[in-house]
Amino acid sequence: MLRTLVTFVLLALATLVAVVFAVQNPGRMTLELAVVRLDEVRIPVAFVVTFALGWLFGLACCAVALARHGRERLRLRRELEGAERQVRGLRSLADNDAH
Repeated sequence: MLRTLVTFVLLALATLVAVVFAVQNPGRMTLELAVVRLDEVRIPVAFVVTFALGWLFGLACCAVALARHGRERLRLRRELEGAERQVRGLRSLADNDAH
């Protein structure tokens, strides 16, 4: 419940900041990208698009890191299972030698 409330408050705050930014910056600008020139782009739109692209890039980086972590975890789990099988085999040999 508290987590949902905090998330809602943060989203409302971000929306309020975006609205204030848009109201205070009504101008337009020209964007020159590597292969494209965009004339008369509204400043808030450019800001939001840039923010969204940065967020998506960060999300993609996190996804790559999580995938690596998952593969490493799976590899370690398999190694652990193999080591446990080996220990069980050695214990059974020791038990047979004791009798």
